[in-house]
Amino acid sequence: MKELSKKYDHNLVETPETYQNWIDKGYFTAGDQSKIPFTIVIPPPNVTGKLHLGHAWDNTLQDILSRYKRLRGYDVLYLPGMDHAGIATQAKVDARLQSEGISRYDLGREGFLKRAWEWKGEYSDFIRKQWATMGLSLDYTRERFTLDEGLNKAVNKVFCTLYNEGLIYQGERIINWDPQAKTALSNIEVIYKEIPGKMYYFKYIVQETGKELVIATTRPETMFADQAIFVHPDDERYKDIVGLHAINPANGEALPIMADSYIDMDFGTAVMKCTPAHDPNDFELAKKYGLKMPICMNPDGTMNEMAHQYEGMDRFECREALVKDFEAAGVVDHIEEHPHNVGHSERTGVIAEPYLSKQWFVRMKPLAQAVLDAQKTDEHIAFIPPRFEHTFNQWLENIEDWCISRQLWWGHRIPAWFHKETGEIYVGQTAPEDIENWVQDEDVLDTWFSSALWPFSTLGWPEITDDYKRYYPTDVMVTGYDIIFFWVARMAFQGRHMTNNRPFKEVLIHGLIRDSQGRKMSKSLGNGVDPIDVIHNKGADALRFFLTTNSAPGMDLRFDETKLDSSWNFINKIWNAARYVQMQMEENHTYTPDFTRLSEADMWILSRLNETIQNVTKNLDRYELAMVGNELYSFVWDDFCSWYIELSKAALNSSNEEVRSNTIAVLVYVLKAILILLSPFMPFVTEHIYTALNLGKESINLEDWPEVPEFEVSEKAVADMNLILRGIETVREIKTQYGLKPKEEINILLTDNEGMPYALSEEGKALLEGMAKIVLVDALESEDLLVRDVEGFKLNAAMADLVDVEAEIAKLEKEIARLEKEVARGEKMLSNPGFVNKAPQAKIDQENAKLEKNKALKEQTEASLAQMKARKA
Repeated sequence: MKELSKKYDHNLVETPETYQNWIDKGYFTAGDQSKIPFTIVIPPPNVTGKLHLGHAWDNTLQDILSRYKRLRGYDVLYLPGMDHAGIATQAKVDARLQSEGISRYDLGREGFLKRAWEWKGEYSDFIRKQWATMGLSLDYTRERFTLDEGLNKAVNKVFCTLYNEGLIYQGERIINWDPQAKTALSNIEVIYKEIPGKMYYFKYIVQETGKELVIATTRPETMFADQAIFVHPDDERYKDIVGLHAINPANGEALPIMADSYIDMDFGTAVMKCTPAHDPNDFELAKKYGLKMPICMNPDGTMNEMAHQYEGMDRFECREALVKDFEAAGVVDHIEEHPHNVGHSERTGVIAEPYLSKQWFVRMKPLAQAVLDAQKTDEHIAFIPPRFEHTFNQWLENIEDWCISRQLWWGHRIPAWFHKETGEIYVGQTAPEDIENWVQDEDVLDTWFSSALWPFSTLGWPEITDDYKRYYPTDVMVTGYDIIFFWVARMAFQGRHMTNNRPFKEVLIHGLIRDSQGRKMSKSLGNGVDPIDVIHNKGADALRFFLTTNSAPGMDLRFDETKLDSSWNFINKIWNAARYVQMQMEENHTYTPDFTRLSEADMWILSRLNETIQNVTKNLDRYELAMVGNELYSFVWDDFCSWYIELSKAALNSSNEEVRSNTIAVLVYVLKAILILLSPFMPFVTEHIYTALNLGKESINLEDWPEVPEFEVSEKAVADMNLILRGIETVREIKTQYGLKPKEEINILLTDNEGMPYALSEEGKALLEGMAKIVLVDALESEDLLVRDVEGFKLNAAMADLVDVEAEIAKLEKEIARLEKEVARGEKMLSNPGFVNKAPQAKIDQENAKLEKNKALKEQTEASLAQMKARKA
């Protein structure tokens, strides 16, 4: 045995050497063909920086399930990997290059990609160190990256398949454009925020009549690309001008005035300018009426040559300059404040621009419908909690086509080539043979396109590998509710379409981590918490236990330092209990309980252990980790540490060596079970104690989940132990209530519900008397009794043993005299006009409250005195 240190120090327990030893020994390497497979693939973190608390929560939940299933005898594959995170990573690399005074255009595509791969290498190493610090039981022999060669093969296969099936197409549409990253965004990569804005009302002149027409817009800078003016055909105010033209004050062009029922007659002036290339609704009107669709902005958000003297200006600078010039020219009718929801790029934070662009799209309706149909069969994806299936289904039912092309360099290059002369499109998994005549599409695919293939591409697909056949579909996907749309739905339809199967059987949804005030953690609020800082201060085990046992599935979690301290204190309690057990053990001695020679205390703790194993197993299978945490905390802290260890001391001091040895064996047996039950939550400290005490195998990772031991249980003995323990607590409460010293003995009579004396065994009687410091008697002479209900029995004590009646009467009379003086003082003060008229109202209210309180106390004390005098009589 290796002696445990006197004090628990997580820094000495959670060492890199411990984790590396687990990896070197292959404890987490999947492949035991004799076992049932169980698979979890890690949601790949972006190689853009450090992991945050949300990752820590997500990964710890996965790791707990993985470790639990290994202990239950499964062949567990917990597969690691990382995401190339196209826009986010390119933005980070761009920023680094900018700090060096260069841009990606100075390096060219290949040079930039070399620097991006260097970034990936740097940050993937950092992420692996964080995984190690958290103790994740990952199979690194199967680690993948969303931009590795195998994933690229899978991506190309999927793209070509969907293209050949007519489910991927290229078309011009209004998309969300990120002017900073200069790339298209999908709808769900746009976050809408309400910001202050203005509604500008400008005067247009009808060319044929000279009549003034007021038109409102929130985006004056797009006026250079206007193609028409629209009114409602039933609007009597404007019927006479339909078919005429209005002069665009931005560029002097004559715009046709047209009518369409799309126009809202109750909004603004009910006259709308149509800018097809910069608004999705205007785009639809333009298609309907065959209008041109010119673009007045450059991809970087500056104005192009259509803006004339404003060319080269940033779009918002142009807005200000144009409005200023309009004001000088008398074009402005009026301007209203107009707060509105504006889309922002999720990755760069800039305002997204609705922008006409030729992009690649996935036709989503048939893919989504296949998943919705499967959800009604035995091959459905089960959501935990089930309410999130409605969220999932609702999004699929209302899905729009997915813009998958991105104008980036970092990502999977679209496997499409254009013939230099004919313009013919070739889509294939490999380049055309006469490659010199073709040019490959410059764009890359949306990051989520490759991430959507993660559950099966990581297992070798499109090759039908042994891993794919054994571990797919995966068993459970653990993720936050905030990416159900981004990722879960995409994995669902790609898995269903490409593998004719669900990608995972279950999805365990967790919430978001918020600060102690319930606010979302963010840089702007400065309330973010670095998990590595927490681990340095409190340890990974404490963080893991806190994160996974303080929130129900699907619910948000508040990061609370006091609860984190509680987790650390719990581990410290386990450590001290293990030290106590170790001090009883002899070197090189094997302790196995003799279940035929159990004491009542032994039977009780083993019965409680059995209940705990059953409840913990049931709730882990249901993913109710908060319930598991409560169950383990209660058993370890209350039943084992507070009670059984104390109960065991009498047997350990026994002169009977067999009794003493068997008690040690039970202590060791229960401690070992506790360590195994807790090891999925706190792997470092449980491993340290397990190996220090030589509790069986070379590592707790090789152990089996505890089973309920078979032994003959005396139901009376277990029931009596519960009576004894609650009896001890009750006696201690009574002594505190009546001011008796803990060691001051009193006579106690135990009776059943019929009032008959209840006899404990000699062992039970000795425990209750010894630990409660009482004397159990067969009868009490006094009829003045204090009676408490305990576990269906009555605990009786003579009041004379608890209270000195004469002393209590004198004490109560003294208190009444004091209260009478206080009441008289208060009444006198409050009847004094000088006080009432001059004192602040707060002081008067304070004195009124004090008077009422003293009157109530006096009344209660007088009642207590009357009761005490009745006892004396």
